[in-house]
Amino acid sequence: MPELGVSNAQLILAAKQTAYMVFVSLAAGTVLAMIMAFALVLTRSDSILPNRFIYGILNTIINTVRSVPFIILMVFIMPLTKMVVGTRIGTTAALVPLVIFIAPYLTRLFENSLLDVDRGIIEAAQAMGASYFEIIWYFLLPEAKGSLILSITTGTIGLLGAMAGAIGAGGVGDLALTYGYERMNTPLMFLTVVILIIFVQIIQTVGNHFAFKSRNHE
Repeated sequence: MPELGVSNAQLILAAKQTAYMVFVSLAAGTVLAMIMAFALVLTRSDSILPNRFIYGILNTIINTVRSVPFIILMVFIMPLTKMVVGTRIGTTAALVPLVIFIAPYLTRLFENSLLDVDRGIIEAAQAMGASYFEIIWYFLLPEAKGSLILSITTGTIGLLGAMAGAIGAGGVGDLALTYGYERMNTPLMFLTVVILIIFVQIIQTVGNHFAFKSRNHE
């Protein structure tokens, strides 16, 4: 594909790198976010495990991280990235800031989804003698499942918008920056935008499908 200034192999590699960064960081971020979201919901003053100290600390940390722009966050935590993966640049190195970026974002989305669950369901579970784990596993999660799926979908799309390519992380963003913007290669920049749009459309369609199935199943 000479008119674009890059080969088909480079385009395919960039797409694979983007998918790798998004889905690996999403998996790790989702686990962390789910833990933090349940901690926030359960330790609220009006919940079943009220704890002002835990709620206050966690709420402050999440708000602080979310207020930092992603590109600044990437630079700020470079020493941590180096310690965890052994390098500050590259596709794998980008996973560390991406996880730290997406976890608080998803936490807020998950928190809202869980808070939307009818409190009467939780009260009924308590009246039946359900343990805290049973309340989470058998009542909160099933009731919030459709909304949680849409939250993950939104988070995935948010990750695509993160500027991982700005510091040499690879992927479609790096391709657009290095071979597109810096060389004033408009066709290539347009193509990378199209690729990202396709990614977003696929992710949103799949997310909507599973959320719809989940809610109808209920």
